[in-house]
Amino acid sequence: MRTVELGRTGLRVSELGLGLASVGGMFAPVPQRQAVATIDRAWELGVRLFDTAPLYGYGLSEQRAGLALRGRPRHEFVLCTKVGRLIEPGGPDGQPIWAEPPPRVGPRLDYSYAATIRSFEASLERMGIDRVDVLHVHDPELDFPRAATEAFRALCELRGRGTIRAISLGVNHADVAARFLRETDGGPDLVLLAGRYTLLDQTGADELLPLCEKYGVAVLAAGVFQGGVLAETAHGTPDGYARVPRDVLRRIDVLRDLCRRYDVPLLAAALQFPLTHPAVPAVLVGARSPREIADAVAWHALEIPPAFWSALRSAL
Repeated sequence: MRTVELGRTGLRVSELGLGLASVGGMFAPVPQRQAVATIDRAWELGVRLFDTAPLYGYGLSEQRAGLALRGRPRHEFVLCTKVGRLIEPGGPDGQPIWAEPPPRVGPRLDYSYAATIRSFEASLERMGIDRVDVLHVHDPELDFPRAATEAFRALCELRGRGTIRAISLGVNHADVAARFLRETDGGPDLVLLAGRYTLLDQTGADELLPLCEKYGVAVLAAGVFQGGVLAETAHGTPDGYARVPRDVLRRIDVLRDLCRRYDVPLLAAALQFPLTHPAVPAVLVGARSPREIADAVAWHALEIPPAFWSALRSAL
């Protein structure tokens, strides 16, 4: 597994990272043993970048991350989690996508300074790990004024004390991240961008990626399989949380034809595409089983001919 510098953070990570939403029960339950085995298999294959969040399974993903990682040499991996939601009894801001949340608790949106510190401390306790390397402000558009001031100030203080190494944003909207960078003068070190620099959606390249290059902010690309739609294009397959439009299905057909012409698996192209941009040093993928992460590692390692990328750029 290749390793890369993570922008200006001083951190070095595997070029492929594992996102831990799926092992927190996103859309379907994952037994704890299987969740830990998935993280263990990623480690065996050289993955050294792991990303979780309090929201994922309402703490379940963080707990499972801790079970799998806390016995590992701490200097050998980079661990990311998020702030913006507190997990507490009766938390009102739940999401229906979590299949096995703990009983009687839920998330509550709160980007205040105090809640940001509390969230970070609670994450450390759930994982049983002494530090987090990267802390993302999760979905800052849900309360942008407070996220860009109070939450950001808390993260700046944690970074200044050396408690965390890097400040990041965890976003699904490129325009939100661009606004955050402009209003904080490029303050974050990273942006975790989900689903907006992919084979099907390059809106991240309109403004955000050039802005990241200007400020020296690294981008972690996620959501590269567009919620699974690139793996299965039957009518009704989810594209994120929505049904797949006909024009998207037509674009997928074009991509499939191109991949057949160059004998390139579509999912390998999808995984490697974001890495062709100079602002993107690493990609995060989700997996809910050892087999899924092994497949992703194989797609990452596959040699794709330069002619394919030239043809792809023309097709896009």
